[in-house]
Amino acid sequence: MKHVFGLCGDTSLPFYDALCRLEHGIEHVLTRDERHAAYMADAYARVSGRVGVCEGPSGGGATYILPGVVEANESSVALVSITSDIPVTARGRYPLTELDQKALFRPLTKWNTVVDHVSQIPHIFRTAFRAATTGRPGACHIGLPYDLQKQDVDEADLWANVNHARFPAFRTAPDPDLVGAAADVILRARRPAFVCGGGIIISGASDELIALAEMLDAPIASTVSGHGVVPDDHPLAVGVVGANGGTDQTRDAISAADTVIFVGCRAGSTTTEHGTVPARDVPIVHIDIDPMVVAANYRIEAGMVGDARLCLAALGHEIARRVEGRERTSDAAQRLAGLRTEKRARFDALARSDERPIRPERVLSALQAALPRDAIVVADPGTPCPYFSGYFDFNRTGRRFITNRAHGALGFSLAAAVGAWFASPSSKVAAVMGDGSFGFCVGELETLVRKSVPLTLVVFSNASYGWIKASQKDGYGQRYFSVDFNRSDHARIAEAFGLKVWRVEDPAQVDAAIKAAVAHDGPALVDIISQPLEESAVPVSRWMG
Repeated sequence: MKHVFGLCGDTSLPFYDALCRLEHGIEHVLTRDERHAAYMADAYARVSGRVGVCEGPSGGGATYILPGVVEANESSVALVSITSDIPVTARGRYPLTELDQKALFRPLTKWNTVVDHVSQIPHIFRTAFRAATTGRPGACHIGLPYDLQKQDVDEADLWANVNHARFPAFRTAPDPDLVGAAADVILRARRPAFVCGGGIIISGASDELIALAEMLDAPIASTVSGHGVVPDDHPLAVGVVGANGGTDQTRDAISAADTVIFVGCRAGSTTTEHGTVPARDVPIVHIDIDPMVVAANYRIEAGMVGDARLCLAALGHEIARRVEGRERTSDAAQRLAGLRTEKRARFDALARSDERPIRPERVLSALQAALPRDAIVVADPGTPCPYFSGYFDFNRTGRRFITNRAHGALGFSLAAAVGAWFASPSSKVAAVMGDGSFGFCVGELETLVRKSVPLTLVVFSNASYGWIKASQKDGYGQRYFSVDFNRSDHARIAEAFGLKVWRVEDPAQVDAAIKAAVAHDGPALVDIISQPLEESAVPVSRWMG
């Protein structure tokens, strides 16, 4: 463990004093809000593959950190959240910040406890890291009472299993019989296709996926969280599918399949366009680490439970054995090339538009040109998520795109980008957000400057909660209610915190501003006066309505 993200409080004083006094090699990153500490730890874990650790004080601190813990848990990210607590001896005596932390975190974490005795501490910490990293990774919580932080533990109990520092730990292999059954279904197909989620990236299974897809001549589509399972410039890459980021062309690619293989994803409502793509009569093979996910939403012909990399390796070996010597088809790449050309032509036409307010497509095009190939982009919900899911090309495998798909809370991207940078300081990291999201996270601009984090921030300023406004337009007869707010000058705000800033209203200035911001060696923000989401061509097939 190299980094801890957190915020100080009364009940954390002994913990902080220990961090100050002792030699431990850990850098503590002070945040301005406990929620953002959890978001930083989340993205740190996603990028590094190490367990993310966040901490906060009792009472309100525990409630504030919870949104980030929930997001990590539902996104299968290994995270350990430590919240200090009132003294054990004060329980039930109505002390300030008393809260039943164990009950609070129980339904929202993979594993959770509050320490009762100092002798339990080493075992509890080992258990939390084991739970976070094994099976389906997730978030764990430890409540650490104030008085126990001051006590000593037996040095012989202070040991750790190094395998639990990273995830996934202790990978589980699939049942060989189920591997054979899945191969039977897939080899009966003439036009199989993959739909892959974030489980592929967590497992590091891209090489196995691509090898199997090339063997089968099968298109590879991804969920939003799975963007990066295959380079977007690979001949078999479809791009993101589903209601958020999918397009007519990606939809057609999956609709043309006569068998769909879900890997490392839940096949939920967004990915499958509410269970319509693929259609209900298409044969399904479902592979996931979580047995409760397999066949939860679709009737399946075959299923496999296990680590994605081991499952795909076993499936690839079985299929290769069966098809050895057979003639292989190779028309999928040609079909997909035509779909990609069609999709890109529409986007490129809008990206050249001189309309005001500025079209988001123009901003994406500028970022695509300015950011290096190995950049990491962190997107908030609202305007950024569907646009970057649908139209931004990540031409390297791995965690290059991060967004909070589990619960979609605003204000995620700035803090998560900080965590991503601490995990990979040699990478250029960009955070893209709407102005609604900016209002949730503005305090962390001070953290950027204090810690000299060289992020590139882009704000789409349209003076509304755009996703809700677009839903009111689509499903509620354009009865816009309580979704608009005054436009802030985000550039002046960021400049007051010490960032380098640009404010852009003229489309002709977008490219230069973005290029300069990316080249800047410190934190920078570009405030774009952008087209309202409800008037845009955003790739969203269905709004709430």
